[in-house]
Amino acid sequence: MTSVYDANGKNLPCTVIEAGPCYVTQIRTKEIDGYDAIQLAFDDKKEKHTTKAEMGHFAKAGVTPKRKVVEFTRFEAGHQKQFGDVVEIDVFEEGEFVDVVGTTKGKGFQGVVRRHGFAGVGGATHGQHNRLRAPGSVGASSWPSRVFKGMRMAGQTGNKRVKIINLQIIKIVKEKNLLLVKGAIPGANGSYVIIERWS
Repeated sequence: MTSVYDANGKNLPCTVIEAGPCYVTQIRTKEIDGYDAIQLAFDDKKEKHTTKAEMGHFAKAGVTPKRKVVEFTRFEAGHQKQFGDVVEIDVFEEGEFVDVVGTTKGKGFQGVVRRHGFAGVGGATHGQHNRLRAPGSVGASSWPSRVFKGMRMAGQTGNKRVKIINLQIIKIVKEKNLLLVKGAIPGANGSYVIIERWS
């Protein structure tokens, strides 16, 4: 993340996203595929890391192999996109709001204090021995004789698909295909995200 100053001198935290150029590699229609969608590809990759099936797919669109391929089912009506067309960053406007979808950072197996914010026992008296960060009782009595689904317990933290909504585009750097969105987005530095415009 970084920060920029607005016209009033207020410091705004923002995240820089490289959002293009993206290439149209497939157009799905209701007649053939049963639904309407546009497939966009982003970020070049070497041919030696590309399967033959992928090579044929990209060659049909007339583009070099790409790392990330995503289908968008919501798009402007009456679009005239064709194979190989380039979707530039100018589809966005400064000041508009977008949603960003990504995979959060994986934090491995964590206890209830870090995963769910439990406070722990807090004291060391009354026979509390090595139980300061324990979850406490999780089950019931003879009925229902089981642990209910959804009980907050220790487990894997992070590494989930998350959508952050209502992020405002503060600035667009068209020469470098960069978007500056206000706030934080999911994922580690360099990870892929999907930017969804409001319809």
